[in-house]
Amino acid sequence: MKTAIIGGGIGGLVTALYLSKDGHDVTIYEKEHQAGGRLAFVERDGFKVDKGPTIVLLPDMIRTILAETGVNPEIVQMERIDPLYPIHFSDGTTFTKWSDTTEQLKEIRSVFPGEEEGFLQYMKDMKERFEKGKPAFMDRDFRDRKSFFSRTNMKTLIKLKAYQSVKVQSKQYFSNKKMQEAFSLQTLYIGGSPEETPAIYSLVPFSEHYHGIWYVKGGYASLVNVITKELIKRGVKVETNALVSEIETTQKQASAVKVNGKREAFDSFIINGDFPVARTLVKEKKRRSFAPSSGCLLLYFGLKGELRTDHVHQFFMGKELDQNMKEIFERRTLPEDPSFYVFSPSKIDPTLAPDGHSSAYVLVPVPSGDHITQKDYEDYADKITGLIESRMDPELKEKVVWKEIRTPNDAMQEGLFDGGSFGLAPSLFQSGVFRPQLQPFSYENVYAVGASIHPGGGVPIVMQGAKLLAEAIREKESRASTLA
Repeated sequence: MKTAIIGGGIGGLVTALYLSKDGHDVTIYEKEHQAGGRLAFVERDGFKVDKGPTIVLLPDMIRTILAETGVNPEIVQMERIDPLYPIHFSDGTTFTKWSDTTEQLKEIRSVFPGEEEGFLQYMKDMKERFEKGKPAFMDRDFRDRKSFFSRTNMKTLIKLKAYQSVKVQSKQYFSNKKMQEAFSLQTLYIGGSPEETPAIYSLVPFSEHYHGIWYVKGGYASLVNVITKELIKRGVKVETNALVSEIETTQKQASAVKVNGKREAFDSFIINGDFPVARTLVKEKKRRSFAPSSGCLLLYFGLKGELRTDHVHQFFMGKELDQNMKEIFERRTLPEDPSFYVFSPSKIDPTLAPDGHSSAYVLVPVPSGDHITQKDYEDYADKITGLIESRMDPELKEKVVWKEIRTPNDAMQEGLFDGGSFGLAPSLFQSGVFRPQLQPFSYENVYAVGASIHPGGGVPIVMQGAKLLAEAIREKESRASTLA
């Protein structure tokens, strides 16, 4: 079976691992100069920092998938981070989150006394919901829509209270507004507002505590090098600077790709680009409209010395998270009093910068789209740098060796849907059965994988989507073999 994978993001790479193990002759076409997609590095003058994802969740899922595809998971060295991160509120309050339950209870008792029982109940309920929700929604696909609306699934959805929002659910466990924010801001990891994101995504903050936050030695994007080396060893062709302009189709089947002006024939086709953009490769009469996730303003730093912090991850909150969310998702403006995230990987990994130096990364949630100018973003980046100086490290500007910024405008040029950083927004009607599925077209041999495809965004979840896709293709081939 000759299979073309269009896009070399983590979804395409992991799909290639599975299919090559199953005997497929796989070719990956990546339009950029290297594979990895959002999972890549910014590198300059001996400095290296992750370009996209930085917070490693569900490490066992990553390890299991690597092992299943024939990659030794021990090659990817991970280190657990505890405490997880501090959250700095604008009034000077700092609340540190821990994976260790005893330490977390001590912190709650010290900062938000009276919220201890709510935390314990939250963890108990979420553990039960994770155990029910994962096999019901994350471990299966919904090409057959009826399977989603089965009586069993509906009971599970009600149990998970998926009809609520993450924000509403947090209020049921915590009375202090800051505690509510501490257990709902994680929707920003997947580009959604706590007010609009279904409560099933409350499993993200739960997972931080229960499964931990981890760091991949050498940076998260080093996972791409491990997978790519294995694919090349197996004879998978990874073609970079290879722009696919069209997938040729007949009434029910696709037959070939046009890549860099040449026609190449294949038996099956997998699209790994951001789906609302990449679907234009296939001719379809009906095109559903989608809402993008939030965008990100990203600041990358090479520093002399280190940022003044003891933490790898930390969050700085504006005065009103609700106001932030309205500005980003409703008014589509740059927040006046922004919240932002700071990543200081050199605290745990000295390989990312020359001796006596460090790398750092700052993420600011902003609207998707290209309606904000590059100059406005540059001015806003200066504002963020000033906030870091006033709230974290007054010597930041003197430490800067170099700085780069990346905006939603850049993301759009790279092929991300409307400049959103996380694929489709994780709203109720863009989740589960309502999200594009792994076989989203009427053509029998065209598939899709990636952050905008079920089960959703985040590196381990996209890897899980690749596993579901490989299982579906294997099952289809088995049926065809039985009938032959």
